Amino acid sequence: MIIIACVDDDMGMMFNHRRQSQDRILRERILEVTKGSKLWMNHYSAKQFSENCASQINVDENYLSEAGTGEYCFVEDCDISPYLQWVEKIILYRWNRRYPSDQTFSVDLVTNAWKLVHTEDFTGSSHEKITEEIYTR
Repeated sequence: MIIIACVDDDMGMMFNHRRQSQDRILRERILEVTKGSKLWMNHYSAKQFSENCASQINVDENYLSEAGTGEYCFVEDCDISPYLQWVEKIILYRWNRRYPSDQTFSVDLVTNAWKLVHTEDFTGSSHEKITEEIYTR
């Protein structure tokens, strides 16, 4: 599976059981990156996406157990550590800011030997700069 997550500079994902931020252009980019593939997420994350994406998005609370090889999982409020052996790629979208957080992205990319293979900055609708980072093993 391929993990997609949004993080701040401290790898924070959630604060007070809410996502730190959201961005319309980032959602469009995620849909474009995952076009032609399944994009798994839970009900909380699905609220961000419009209903016209329903054929691409698979909503299930156990989505990390359901996703197969080459399928994408948009992770906002879950610990992916128990599923790490099945993760083939990680795509991080960095807000390039520090927000308060009470849930962080659980994968130590350095210790777990992930390699940064691509990085690209783009302008979002709510953030002047969002950085896409793609990691593989």
